[in-house]
Amino acid sequence: MSAEGGTKAIIAALAANLGIAVTKFVAWLLTSSSSMLAESIHSVADSGNQLLLLVGGKRSRRQATPEHPFGFGRERYIYAFIVSIVLFSLGGLFALYEAWHKISEPHPIESWQWVPVVVLIVAIGLESYSFMTAIKESNRTRGNTSWVDYVRRAKAPELPVVLLEDSGALLGLVFALFGVVMTLVTGNGVWDGIGTAMIGLLLVAIAAILAIETKSLLIGEGANPEATRKIEQAVLAGAGIERIIHMKTLHLGPEELLVAVKIAVPRTERADELARHIDETEQRIREAVPIARVIYIEPDIYRPAQSDAVAATPSSAVEPG
Repeated sequence: MSAEGGTKAIIAALAANLGIAVTKFVAWLLTSSSSMLAESIHSVADSGNQLLLLVGGKRSRRQATPEHPFGFGRERYIYAFIVSIVLFSLGGLFALYEAWHKISEPHPIESWQWVPVVVLIVAIGLESYSFMTAIKESNRTRGNTSWVDYVRRAKAPELPVVLLEDSGALLGLVFALFGVVMTLVTGNGVWDGIGTAMIGLLLVAIAAILAIETKSLLIGEGANPEATRKIEQAVLAGAGIERIIHMKTLHLGPEELLVAVKIAVPRTERADELARHIDETEQRIREAVPIARVIYIEPDIYRPAQSDAVAATPSSAVEPG
């Protein structure tokens, strides 16, 4: 559901941004407004970002190979990280440069004065449609999680990226409209530069947030607390397993989870019984958490000293003895 919803939100955002970019460029050519130029580049950057997300989603679905035995699920994280770089460099830094240039040499909007206002109002409407689509698709998987936590903890990067991009685009359009209207009212082109600077700072801030969150996914994040709890319960629900000595999880992709767990088994358990209990445990884990597709279960004899040593290891989960 998250991949399907993410693709729908990306396509909606791409269609909106392509149309908006063309109209903004026309408005800039007619008026020479720096806010319109900054917003034009912003829309081009966003369109490129959506294409990158689509490419990442397609490449992540490739079958595993001997060289990449765990598949290519993390391609989606890589392309999301590239999006943050593009948004920072092409969108944010260019807008800040254009703002500095406009404030240094301010010029009023002397021709086609109504064009940027109309274009920006229409663009706000189109971006609002894209934003509402992203919100609708996100609500399918967000549950009761707050929006801040959803962006921070979502394992599928597409929807959070589109949400941040669309919210930034809407705020950027408001900043551009502010700069253009103030320039038309006062006849002072400095306001146009101020609006452009506000757009640049906004894009840099959003790019930094995206980079931080996608970097965490690239390094490797474990299952969320709810999924971890379900896996632990599934492991302990069967016969022949005394306790969990330690367990680690890792997202190989948004919809693929690796689970490695060391279990304590009775000293007298037979090999054939142990094999059956391990198979049953794997089945229970997959039923409890369907995205747990790669599972490694290591049987061992519980030794308190060993358990204490593992407990001191970061990111391990140990059940009290």
